[in-house]
Amino acid sequence: MSVRKCQTTFVSGIDAAIDVVGGKWKALILWGLSDEAKRFSELKRCLHGVSEKMLIQHLRELERDEVVHRKVHHAVPPKVEYSLTEFGRTLIEALRPLGAWGCQHKTRLETVRNTLAAASDATVSTSSTDAPSEPVNREDIRSPAIGRPAG
Repeated sequence: MSVRKCQTTFVSGIDAAIDVVGGKWKALILWGLSDEAKRFSELKRCLHGVSEKMLIQHLRELERDEVVHRKVHHAVPPKVEYSLTEFGRTLIEALRPLGAWGCQHKTRLETVRNTLAAASDATVSTSSTDAPSEPVNREDIRSPAIGRPAG
C-alpha cells in the first residue's frame, strides 16, 4: 500500500469528502458494507466488475482513512471481515441523499448519455472516407466528460 508521505491539507469540506469517497468503487464499497460486515469474497460479489486489485487498493485506502475496519480472525482457513467504523457510518449518512438523488434522476441520466452515445456513433459513421473502414469500438469514442469508461 502506498501511503502519502507529504502532509495533506484539504481546501474545503467537499474536497475532504470527495478525497475519501472518490473513484468508481469507494462509495459502492461503503454502500455494500452499510448493513453488515462482509468477507472479501462477499464484497467482491456485491460489486459487479471490480477487479481484486482495485478492491484491495480501495479497501486499504478506506482503512487508512479509518472509514473501514479490517478484522482478521485467526482460523484455518484465515478469515478477514470488513466493516464500517463509527466514522464510516457518518459517511454513509452523508451518502444517503446522494443515493436518493441518483435514484430520482438515473433514468434521465441514462437517456441523456445513451442519446449522446448514439449521436456520437452516427457522427463517426457519416464522416468516414472512401477508404475501407474498420469496426468502430464505441467505448473509444465516448467522451470521459460524460462519464463513459475509456475501455
